[in-house]
Amino acid sequence: MQKSEIQRVVTDMLPYLNNDQLIKLRQSMQKLLIPKNSIDLKNETLLQKYFSSKRAEGCSEKSLKYYRNTLEHALCVIGKNAREIITDELRGYLTDYQFTHGSSKVTIDNIRRILSSFFNWLEDEDYIIKSPVRRIHKVKVATTVKETYTDEELEKLRDGCTKIRDLAMIDFLASTGMRVGELVLLNRDDVNFNERECVVFGKGNKERVTYFDARAKLHLRKYIETRNDNEEALFISLNKPNRRLTIGGVETRLKKLGERVGVGHVYPHKFRRTLATVAIDKGMPIEQLQRLLGHKRIDTTLHYAMVKQQNVKIAHRKYIG
Repeated sequence: MQKSEIQRVVTDMLPYLNNDQLIKLRQSMQKLLIPKNSIDLKNETLLQKYFSSKRAEGCSEKSLKYYRNTLEHALCVIGKNAREIITDELRGYLTDYQFTHGSSKVTIDNIRRILSSFFNWLEDEDYIIKSPVRRIHKVKVATTVKETYTDEELEKLRDGCTKIRDLAMIDFLASTGMRVGELVLLNRDDVNFNERECVVFGKGNKERVTYFDARAKLHLRKYIETRNDNEEALFISLNKPNRRLTIGGVETRLKKLGERVGVGHVYPHKFRRTLATVAIDKGMPIEQLQRLLGHKRIDTTLHYAMVKQQNVKIAHRKYIG
């Protein structure tokens, strides 16, 4: 029996057998056991191999931890070897999870996406014949317009700064649109004041160049001139010992500043979304914005950039009448 004929038999049996049974069927017909498909492979072994693969692809440790917690919980609740799990069991798990935890559709779809990544990898590596997540479709989530800062709110935040560091930080976030995780990793040597640019390391340790405006340049330079420490970090804590500012430190400082000046929901990522929206409204090509923000997929950039309704109205009158 040829390999193609064996595969046709396996394909014909897809509706009737689970992945583990299909593998045993194929192995029996081939009369040759493939080591990687040994029945001794436990879930933990499969997870280790999967995460080794994701780590090699540049996935961050923070993301890997989230993936591991999600997958381990699902496999533990279902209580079966991953190669034996069928679609209905995964559907049941997602439904029960949403009911038990009162989770949003976004959360459930994130879990579905992680399960899909894992089982697709198992399929690609020939640990299973077909991913049981293939027939579980993306959860439909209502599109909501995410908040951005208005020009007035940005000025309130700037006027409310009592420390030059905070003013420089706000201007830097607003003009670069970088992630807060990228901001806290920056060193003084990463900044080129002449070109008004800096090198950042984004998700997956991918390096890119981003840019800041003249106002950010002036305030950042003034901030650095006031420092007399030897810390290489671009932004440091105000109190001694002056250490590199953390993500939590930035978030807490911005939140308190917002509360003090009467601007609601102040957090670092909102600066990124604001820049994306302004850039799109002013006609910046989406491909260039994607590169500026360091997005792997252009869909992510489109999700960030919410075009203002007034501009849609103006465009309608211009192009359609």
